[in-house]
Amino acid sequence: MWMLEIPPFTLFFIGGLIAAMTRGKLRGAIMVAIPVISAMHLWTVPEGIHLQLTFLDYELVPYRADKLSLMFGYVFHIAAFICIIYSLHVKDTVQQVAAMLYAGSALGAVFAGDLLTLFIFWELLAFTSVFLIWARRTSRAYHAGMRYLIIQVLSGVILLVGTLFHAAETGSLAFGYIGLDSIASWLILIAFGIKCAFPFAHNWLTDAYPEATPTGTVLLSAFTTKVAVYALARAYPGTELLVYIGAAMTCFPIFFAVIENDLRRVLAYSLINQVGFMVVGIGIGTALAINGAIAHAFNDVIFKGLLFMSMGAVLHMTGRINGSDLGGLYKTMPKTTVLCIIGAASISAFPLFSGFVSKSMVMSAALENGYDWIWLMLLFASAGVFHHAGIKIPYFAFFAHDSGLRASDPPRNMLFAMFIAASLCVAIGIYPQALYSLLPYDTGYNPYDATHVLAQTQLLLFSALAFVWLNIRGMYPPELRSTNLDVDWIYRRAIPNVLQKLFAVIWKADGALRQAVRGRLNQCQSYIASKHKGLGGLLSGSYPSGNMVLWVAVLLASYLFIGFVG
Repeated sequence: MWMLEIPPFTLFFIGGLIAAMTRGKLRGAIMVAIPVISAMHLWTVPEGIHLQLTFLDYELVPYRADKLSLMFGYVFHIAAFICIIYSLHVKDTVQQVAAMLYAGSALGAVFAGDLLTLFIFWELLAFTSVFLIWARRTSRAYHAGMRYLIIQVLSGVILLVGTLFHAAETGSLAFGYIGLDSIASWLILIAFGIKCAFPFAHNWLTDAYPEATPTGTVLLSAFTTKVAVYALARAYPGTELLVYIGAAMTCFPIFFAVIENDLRRVLAYSLINQVGFMVVGIGIGTALAINGAIAHAFNDVIFKGLLFMSMGAVLHMTGRINGSDLGGLYKTMPKTTVLCIIGAASISAFPLFSGFVSKSMVMSAALENGYDWIWLMLLFASAGVFHHAGIKIPYFAFFAHDSGLRASDPPRNMLFAMFIAASLCVAIGIYPQALYSLLPYDTGYNPYDATHVLAQTQLLLFSALAFVWLNIRGMYPPELRSTNLDVDWIYRRAIPNVLQKLFAVIWKADGALRQAVRGRLNQCQSYIASKHKGLGGLLSGSYPSGNMVLWVAVLLASYLFIGFVG
């Protein structure tokens, strides 16, 4: 193992450089080995500050480990390992280098002990991940990537301004509890909120993730929003405002996900829904709630990654991802179908699957702390996520009508990566104590009591019956070949239309002004010419060409005479 002072991101950055210089199986072997070796080292890292330095009279802590950061460090290593295996068949240097640097940036952010180091990795997350979108090499991907990059960089700029204000107010750059008591703290919260996909700042996610490559979307789902969740858990635990923001996040995506045709965009909305549960837990701020938020982030990286992998496999093998184009794939993609169903059961929080053991912690904390209405919203959101992610995704992709597509299961590396994720979903669901032992607080929580199991089972049963009834009655929203806009309607429709009309008025006024000025000048010229007409003056409108020819002839004659004499 290497020195304790060397942060975990270092090996991933070195791996990115090696990936850029190698090819074939050697590159694949190195990329698989890096998260394994780094995880083995991280498992031995004790809590504490492992790297500290002074910069402009400020103490910087680029490497700090505690239970919160270690928890995210573990799951980021798992995610990187699974994603690398999933993408072994890809022969694209851009994607593979970006993947290593992106995973390293996420690790750098969660082990940052000061706000300046956090800002650096915050921006690196944006600049490395955008290549996973552009790597699809389509016009839509390019434009979505540009919008994604602008919003992510904007988040970083706001974080930097908030950090400078915070340093001026407190004299410290330490990244710990911040709370909401100053302009700096609000700016930092806004920066975190943008990356966390708060309502009205979420469209970068639903816009960009579905446009990334099949492997790129899996990576994107694992890191960016989870880094933001980590930052919120570090700086704003117990901030009540987050309870209401998180509750809104759990509910509003459901309506868009139900009518969405692009199944990867459905999962993008579902990602916001699940992050909402984490934000609620952070806002409640009790030991059980914080544990629930972190545990759910851990599980979400795995089961959401599994669902994105299964849809990526469908896209890779069929070239299609719209629900209206798919169906009947269970006949030729049976392994992918089973693995997708496991991911769907996990995100839906079926007992014995991973989502159940973490989501119930947040909901129990909401009830224990008097957030009854919030608990009802979370209950509605749980039913909603079962509809759009638990049922809709596997149903429209693998069952429903027979689309006639006869694609086979994806390459073995993709299946193996999905198998690892599915095994973890089941293992954590059956034996949650292994996950609970890594959490920051020991709460003695037991998810498998009769109340939790019966309540969740009833919820899922009635949700399934509602789906069947709506389908039989023909009332379930059909899969339409359309692009649904929500808040992005503002910058993709309203603002362009307003600007188009505004500039039309400006160009019209400009043309009229130019015409008026030109008319006045012509009138002036005509007036002056009329005053000198017939006089042979220099300003006469009748003789300007003749005068010019005469003077040119005089100059040429003078030039010839001087040349002849000389």
